Amino acid sequence: QLLEFCWRCAIMVGVATCVEFSHHRYEDMVRALLMVQNECPYITKLYSVGRSVQGRHLFVLEFSDYPGIHELLEPEFKYIGNMHGNEVLGRELLIQLSQFLCEEYRRGNTRILQLIQDTRIHIMPSMNPDGYEVAADQGPDTNGYLTGRNNANRWDLNRNFPDLNTIVYYNEKNGGPNHHIPLPDNWKKQVEPETLAVINWMKSYNFVLSANLHGGAVVANYPYDKSRDGRGYRRTSYSQSPDDELFKKLAKTYSYAHGWMHHGFNCGDYFENGITNGASWYSLSKGMQDFNYLHTNCFEITLELSCNKFPRQEELEREWLGNREALVTYMEEIHKGIKGMVFDENNNGIKNAVIAVAGINHDITSGEGGDYFRLLLPGTYTVTASAAGYHRQTIEVTVGPADATVVNFRLKADPKVVQEAAEKNSSDKSQQKKVTPRSAQEGTEMGKLRRGAQ
Repeated sequence: QLLEFCWRCAIMVGVATCVEFSHHRYEDMVRALLMVQNECPYITKLYSVGRSVQGRHLFVLEFSDYPGIHELLEPEFKYIGNMHGNEVLGRELLIQLSQFLCEEYRRGNTRILQLIQDTRIHIMPSMNPDGYEVAADQGPDTNGYLTGRNNANRWDLNRNFPDLNTIVYYNEKNGGPNHHIPLPDNWKKQVEPETLAVINWMKSYNFVLSANLHGGAVVANYPYDKSRDGRGYRRTSYSQSPDDELFKKLAKTYSYAHGWMHHGFNCGDYFENGITNGASWYSLSKGMQDFNYLHTNCFEITLELSCNKFPRQEELEREWLGNREALVTYMEEIHKGIKGMVFDENNNGIKNAVIAVAGINHDITSGEGGDYFRLLLPGTYTVTASAAGYHRQTIEVTVGPADATVVNFRLKADPKVVQEAAEKNSSDKSQQKKVTPRSAQEGTEMGKLRRGAQ
């Protein structure tokens, strides 16, 4: 088998990169990721975001020209696979993608070189390694439709994120935040270890674009997943997000770069252009896709990639060839729209500045160093940056179809806010001075009482 694999690689040189077309149990997956890191040590970093219920690591392989470091104005991308343990194609595709990126970088593929130099890519092949082991024990021939789907605590991880849709739907009617919706106080007690690890991961990186790889259908699914009509789990009604046209474009980007998804007829279903609004297909509450959009700066779609949730090993090569171009093309979409810095008057980056686009009721925020990324379709927009303690700034910008337009903001401090802060600080210090003598006196009296007691 090894000789046959090497022979196939030899005859494919110059046509396609050699990747493994086999299923990977947990130990096999870890070895494969370590091998990629060993072969491309200067552009990769393997790290874990946490552990599963049974203690398996949720590994992520990062690709960057400076792995481990966020470079200002370089966007962060992520792929997540195997959220449902028995939907295994995404897991294998992301291992193959990792091998492909490494090999093509070493070969000097200019497209891959550019992608890795301009993007920080994070690849998590398996979010549910415990469920996968259950499914793999059954194998592709006898695997039940739900065997291994859930984690070891029998929770569906794609129904385990805090429900933020209900809050934003209320806010749409009554006023309230349209982005970074706060989490409930007790949210950590309501989610599984895998979900908790992924949410903390999302909070640690300023992700811009993402995709979640599933199986059981062939379609690119976009927000919202949860219907505004709450009269039943299977109630289907189109649930439009403020970035509906952008999400449709992102979904079509993957569908039309895929070998056959865009045909629409797959697995006995028909989806025009190979895409669907999530709630229009079926309503899903507490899903990861909508959570990304409502709690972070990240735009995520869900990719259903195979009719068979656990394809046979001999089918993996065809699936790779059908998805390879789409996986790369979708990552390149992160370099569209606008990006830039939000500075103060001293050229310091302002974090958590709000970037609002007129006519689109969904804002994003700047990252730790003051850089921001706002995906947009081609067109002319009025964009406003604002931050607490500063005057807002509004700029009109034209976005083209190619690389992101750079738009920097320089916010001037609001003298009124600065004066109020100074007065509050002065008042606090004054109160501290008034308290100190009394505290000292009380301390002396307490000392006397202690000595008297002795």
